[in-house]
Amino acid sequence: MTDAERFPFKKVAVAAYLPTVLFAIGEGAIIPYIPVIAGDLGASLAVAGLVAAMMVVGELLGSVPGGMLVGRLGERATMIYAGLATILALSLAWFATEPWMLGLAILVTGVATAIFALARHAFMTTYVPYRYRARALSALGGTFRLGLFIGPLLASGIIALGAPVQVTIWLFVGGCLAAVVVLLFLPDPQTTFESGKGHEGAETVERETVRLGDTLRRYAKTLGTVGVGAAMLALARKGRDVIIPLWAVSIGVDAATTGLIVGIAGAVDFLLFFVSGLVMDRFGRLWAVVPSLILMAAGFATLAATHDGSAALVGLLVGAGLLAVANGMSSGILMTLGADLADRLNPAPFLGAWRLTTNAGGAIAPLGIAALIQASSIVTAGFALVATCAVGVVVLVKTLPRGRPGA
Repeated sequence: MTDAERFPFKKVAVAAYLPTVLFAIGEGAIIPYIPVIAGDLGASLAVAGLVAAMMVVGELLGSVPGGMLVGRLGERATMIYAGLATILALSLAWFATEPWMLGLAILVTGVATAIFALARHAFMTTYVPYRYRARALSALGGTFRLGLFIGPLLASGIIALGAPVQVTIWLFVGGCLAAVVVLLFLPDPQTTFESGKGHEGAETVERETVRLGDTLRRYAKTLGTVGVGAAMLALARKGRDVIIPLWAVSIGVDAATTGLIVGIAGAVDFLLFFVSGLVMDRFGRLWAVVPSLILMAAGFATLAATHDGSAALVGLLVGAGLLAVANGMSSGILMTLGADLADRLNPAPFLGAWRLTTNAGGAIAPLGIAALIQASSIVTAGFALVATCAVGVVVLVKTLPRGRPGA
């Protein structure tokens, strides 16, 4: 591989990654506070969890139509429209007077978030050589993590100064506006290349939505083995996003402190994103995904074991830290596994089915957490996530291909 074939990071870094960082800062500012905002509208802990779950459900619903939009409009235009749609949804959230209104706004926000992320993934699909795929996709995951680190800390500081928790809605609006401005005025990364690939990334994502039923049947064995294990990882990761803010509410932690905890955990998560890609490329995917699931199980177990004792706050801090390390170690793994398992000559159909499978796992997490809290307690939900991680380890150890891809 020549230097010309390398991914020209310096050439596209700002235009390719900055909009994602700005969008993610806004998203990170609001995610820890959705249960708090729902509670202020009169929601119980279980209903607050359900409202928070709408973000992930929206991401699942946005995957397939998002592929068609990217294919027809192109990556940049799709990201701009997704940012504007998010602003409209957040306006509804600001004026919400009932939990269901907030839930609807968060659902639409989740759809737009999925479309925004999908469009950026399409660009990476087009231009990153296979040899550098895991590192480039881990870097993309890292840009989201950077935003999810800065956002909660920013929100926490503003709330600590006396602002109402609803101010986080406007922080997300600000992040969306900044991302749209960058997309409008900075050069489109695609135009910096002279490879003649055109909208190959957009076309690839659009094709992922075609013949999805046939693809699910064709790859049923892979999706039912490695796909199930990957879906359990997605479930655990989304479960972490939902359960930590709910945990803080359940043990009486104030909003500013909750944002501080989530922000510090986000810093740990962010610092590990490139390590994940390096490990995957050099030693194989299993060496990133299995340790990640084991650490996630330890984090959830720490939360569940300390909830009802005098060390509940310490347990939250330690559990959040373990989950952050685990999540950082798995940065980019789901996108990378999907790319590895896809047909190299025609990867798009499999990637669509793969994303649907993993997104379904992620969508189950917050809904299951809300149901378990309603039926039993948040501690039961914590132990259920421990069990999920354990099963995921067993499935992936048995089914994930060994070695270094492409070696």
